[in-house]
Amino acid sequence: MGAVALLPAVIAVLQLGRIHPDEVYQVLEPAWHRVHGYGVLAWEWRDGLRNWAVPLVVSWMLRLADLLGLTHPQAYRALIALPQAALHGWMLLAAYRFASRRAGHAGGLLAALLLGLYGPVLVFAGRTMSESFSAAFLVVGLEALDRRERLERAGLLGGLALGLAVVTRYGSAVFVAAALVWLGLAWRWRTLAFTCLGGLAVALGLGALDWATWGSPFHSFFAYVRFNVLSDGAAQQFGAHPRGFYVPVLLTAIPLWAWVTVPMGLAALRDRLAISLPVFCAVAYLLAVSATPHKEERFLYPALVLLLLEAAPALAAWLLETFRSMKLRWSIAAVALATTVASGYLYPPFDLRGDEFRAIVAATRDDQASGLLIVGEGLWGAGGFFYIGKNIPWLTCDSPHDEAFQHAIHNSAFNRAVTVDGRTLPELQDAGFRVVKQVNRQTVLVRD
Repeated sequence: MGAVALLPAVIAVLQLGRIHPDEVYQVLEPAWHRVHGYGVLAWEWRDGLRNWAVPLVVSWMLRLADLLGLTHPQAYRALIALPQAALHGWMLLAAYRFASRRAGHAGGLLAALLLGLYGPVLVFAGRTMSESFSAAFLVVGLEALDRRERLERAGLLGGLALGLAVVTRYGSAVFVAAALVWLGLAWRWRTLAFTCLGGLAVALGLGALDWATWGSPFHSFFAYVRFNVLSDGAAQQFGAHPRGFYVPVLLTAIPLWAWVTVPMGLAALRDRLAISLPVFCAVAYLLAVSATPHKEERFLYPALVLLLLEAAPALAAWLLETFRSMKLRWSIAAVALATTVASGYLYPPFDLRGDEFRAIVAATRDDQASGLLIVGEGLWGAGGFFYIGKNIPWLTCDSPHDEAFQHAIHNSAFNRAVTVDGRTLPELQDAGFRVVKQVNRQTVLVRD
């Protein structure tokens, strides 16, 4: 299970790239700026829509990398991945505990494997995305609230984990509100009280952090609510989508075996007249994000993880109860695991830019690199100073007619270039650049 927990981090470090610009510009780049005093700060860091919790942790890891002499971007990115890998391992342990209460030890192991090898988890869980951090804390928190013994400890742990899920991603407050409602409907008042106590401790910490970094308690949370909830700022700036936007995403991102467990869940609902905690929270969240004008595929990730958290034990229990033959059990389990991994093929449905980021790292490693031109990418799609690893000028452009391109080829400081699919290659060569490396679709060029 430890190897499964490490897989997402290993994939993210070896591949590089990014799921969304937020992976770089909401976590890695502000942390880099805090440590080195330079970097690209997105508008959220000027207006105070983000809290510094995660970037602060990353900045501490970057300082440790400096102490250890790790100067290669892939090396300090690997160091940053270690605490996130530990968090992911904690999530899988919580998934095992949740499942073992329903399907025994063997069923718990199978369920944890189904969740750990789930395609979107392999893609997201090693990424420095708010959805990735928050989903892990949600699983830990909901597993704690699912317990029926030592309710005070379970409630405190659940409240702390759910609080951290909100700190790492304010949009996850919907999950937390749903969990509190579920506890109330289930008449689990003692657990609810201690959950609120644990959450209050995290909230006080967030208030103190915002006071120290933004000048007033809960500044980032209130700014986030004003922009994303109380106004149509997000829709105006990033676009709006119809209510049914997430339907095809759900159909492609949820593995086939999970759909098989739906009838089992309906039967259990009929017998117990109660919906499970993870499903209740996931459905509440899906309704909320579907009603929100601005939509992105990545917003679904925490809900997908919770749906799989509930579906995996149901499949494991069904296999153990229905089939006596171990060979048949594990044959079906192997097919389920294969469809689990395959479900990441279409989610997220876009290029992760791994080749581009590896090319950027390769282009700027030597000491002679004094400026970089990235062709075929915009500012927010590139890897920032974090992946360049040094304070040199860099520009992005699309064509030889762009002002940035013309500035770079006429400025001798720009002696490194990266271009995709050979775009502007003749113009770069005419300006004195020569090809030194090919990283799949990306070409790395040097000018003496």
